[in-house]
Amino acid sequence: MCGICGFINFKTNLVRNERENLAVAHRMAEKLRHRGPDSWGEWVGEHAVFAHSRLAVIDVENGLQPMKRTVEGHEFVITYNGELYNTNDIRDDLKSHGYEFTTTSDTEVLLYAYIHYGEKCAEMLNGIYAFVIWDSMRQRIFACRDRFGVKPFFYTQKNDVTVFASELKSLFEYPDVSAVLDKTGLCELFALSPARTQGVGVFKDVRELRPARYMIINRHGMTIKKYWSLVSGEHKDSYEETIEKVRSLVYDSVKRQLISDVPIATFLSGGLDSSIITAIGAMEMKKKGERISTYSFDYEDNNKYFKASHFQPDSDTKWVPRMVEAFNTNHTYLVCPNNVLTELLEEALLAKDLPGMADVDASLLYFCREVKKNHTVVLSGECSDEIFGGYPWFREKKAFETHGFPWCYDLSIRNNILLDSVRETLDIDNYSRMRYEESIAEVPIFDGDNDEEKRRREISYLNINWFMTNLLDRKDRMSMASGLEVRVPFCDHRIAEYMYSVPWEMKEYKGMEKGLLRHAVEGLLPDEIRLRKKSPYPKTHNPQYTSIVSGMLKEITDNSDAPIFDLVDRNALTGLLNDEFTQPWYGQLMTGPQTMAYMIQLNYWLEKYRVKISL
Repeated sequence: MCGICGFINFKTNLVRNERENLAVAHRMAEKLRHRGPDSWGEWVGEHAVFAHSRLAVIDVENGLQPMKRTVEGHEFVITYNGELYNTNDIRDDLKSHGYEFTTTSDTEVLLYAYIHYGEKCAEMLNGIYAFVIWDSMRQRIFACRDRFGVKPFFYTQKNDVTVFASELKSLFEYPDVSAVLDKTGLCELFALSPARTQGVGVFKDVRELRPARYMIINRHGMTIKKYWSLVSGEHKDSYEETIEKVRSLVYDSVKRQLISDVPIATFLSGGLDSSIITAIGAMEMKKKGERISTYSFDYEDNNKYFKASHFQPDSDTKWVPRMVEAFNTNHTYLVCPNNVLTELLEEALLAKDLPGMADVDASLLYFCREVKKNHTVVLSGECSDEIFGGYPWFREKKAFETHGFPWCYDLSIRNNILLDSVRETLDIDNYSRMRYEESIAEVPIFDGDNDEEKRRREISYLNINWFMTNLLDRKDRMSMASGLEVRVPFCDHRIAEYMYSVPWEMKEYKGMEKGLLRHAVEGLLPDEIRLRKKSPYPKTHNPQYTSIVSGMLKEITDNSDAPIFDLVDRNALTGLLNDEFTQPWYGQLMTGPQTMAYMIQLNYWLEKYRVKISL
């Protein structure tokens, strides 16, 4: 994994001011050093400047970037962030066409794949990636992002220049690119955040290359095309055939993602998804005479204060040891102290460049830093719930009846916190409804679906394109801020493609949450683990955390000059201290203390990024 950045200008020769342009690229790349602490490189061409910070995972010695190759007198240059999981397949194909390789890195494979296939290479890739290629033969820039947006890619246009970067903070190092919030950005923050509309960079004039898209820039302008989509159709496989197909796809995805030239581990919660990945990983490493390393996470004194809920029925404490024993893993138990959790709220915000999921982000940042001390690559269980139907809103009547995002039904807390003038200007209810309707209009529907199946397919699509995207973004930012690469085997487009057309009665076999997946891994896991009810990433239940964030928020409410009060009503913010808001800000985990932490992050963000409001 890495950080990429640069700028493109077809109206001028960038080599003529090479020193100045290199200095700009250097400043941009410096903001991404956490993503790639092992090495960095820069390149200046006639119409493009690239910079790259590298986290070395495959071919540590030879995979340096930006990477250049010359074919038939034409120069091709790539800056790339990601991992390909079908590198060997593509390399073998290219070898059959006469290409010779001087490294074992996936970077070289990706570059030659583009040289040979052009933009059609995007359809061949299995992995997580965002990359930019200078193509001297066609005199163009080709940029591409993976199907689910695991790896970030932001850009903005200033006059004749297109500026791009893995993270927003890097864009702001380019001259005259500044942190300005217009109405759209404010609506994103107050109607949707910590989720974000695909393609929207929150800041004014900042865009995101949407997942499953590629971008071509030449002297005539910019073109963006979608190269992959979920397709809905009739599922013709029997249930037994479906089980076998799911088992094969999951096993293959995990096995492919175990390839690394540096130490590898798994996150292990003792839940179904992380346990599947750990079990397969343990078996594959045992073949090589090795033990897999695993990590579990919790908060200080969390068991003492844990309160079961519909969304979080039990803690992970009793389940992790059973997996460790069953698969003889080299396990590390990590516990985040409450004072560290609050101290990292600001650093978590800086990692994401936007207010996020509060203590859930901060804790993940802490855990990733601890894991990085011994490992560079970990596998994680994200995306299974979105694809196999694990969340409560796949079943709840309210999700079927509400015309809106199922993880954020009620915007009352968001409206109540705003100044009257801001509330009237933004109309966040209408904005949320607009974004919801845009998404629903994109849903691939099968004509043979009844109304119930159609709605479940809509909920599935919303989850994949909104909830999952947000969790993947969170995982990327917190892990890469630690110089740690996190891979997500369930986020394999082959699994998503297949499962999207599987009917709900199969997904929820015999009325069991994720029954199909549980049935598919029968014999792989101990039954008590395989049948364990879903429990999400843990949040802290310790009242000490609430006390600390309450104190931090009180300091803000006592400061009349705090930038948040340009947007938020002070009395309403004080109401949070008195626990007057009972609705979660987002999902099921961001309740009272987490909402307070979100406001702390928001205030710090407005101050730190010197955000200007433009309505």
